[in-house]
Amino acid sequence: MKIGDAQGEDLPTRDAIARLILEHGPATASTLSQSLALTPAGIRRHLELLVADGILEAREPRTSSARGRGRPSKVFLMTDAGRAQFEHTYDDLAVSALRFMASHSGAHLVASFAQSRADDIEVKANEYINQNRTTRKNDKAALLAEFLTDQGYAASVEDRGLGEEICQHHCPIAHVASAYPQLCEAETQAFSRLLGTHVQRLATIAHGDGVCTTYIPQLTTTAGKAQ
Repeated sequence: MKIGDAQGEDLPTRDAIARLILEHGPATASTLSQSLALTPAGIRRHLELLVADGILEAREPRTSSARGRGRPSKVFLMTDAGRAQFEHTYDDLAVSALRFMASHSGAHLVASFAQSRADDIEVKANEYINQNRTTRKNDKAALLAEFLTDQGYAASVEDRGLGEEICQHHCPIAHVASAYPQLCEAETQAFSRLLGTHVQRLATIAHGDGVCTTYIPQLTTTAGKAQ
């Protein structure tokens, strides 16, 4: 990835910062400083330039901590423009192929393709979960997130009130899924079958949201974590 028109010697550092945020989600300057072993002042300089280039966006934290004094640190997250620079080269070809399929053979074939892809994800994810669940407290949501991360989705699990959310901070097929939402719909159904409960897709990168989020009710997380 090449970021903006910044000076050549700074590009590797900015690439590293952008990829860290892409793969692990929104982060503060302090967190990035520790992860990359750079001074806070140096990190902030790079962040300012990445924001100016439209690669990152600075936001106030969703919740403020009672610990410490002063204003909570801003968090930096990837913009749609920044995420687009990480997309796969073959996205346009994939969209063209699906468009050709739909126009010449019928939209039902696109749905069939989406279902076939979701079935493949389900088989591989189920195998991963079964191989690792005995050593990971039987937490299906966490294991699914690990599998998705291995597939390039940079996924994590977060507690959300009476349930959990699987957050996918990157989507390798976002450009394709924005044109064909059947891919997201079939993927969500696969998650539901894998986790053994109804899940709800709250947001998708393909529809312009910053992160794909899938809500899992407490029934699954409680059962999954029980010994």
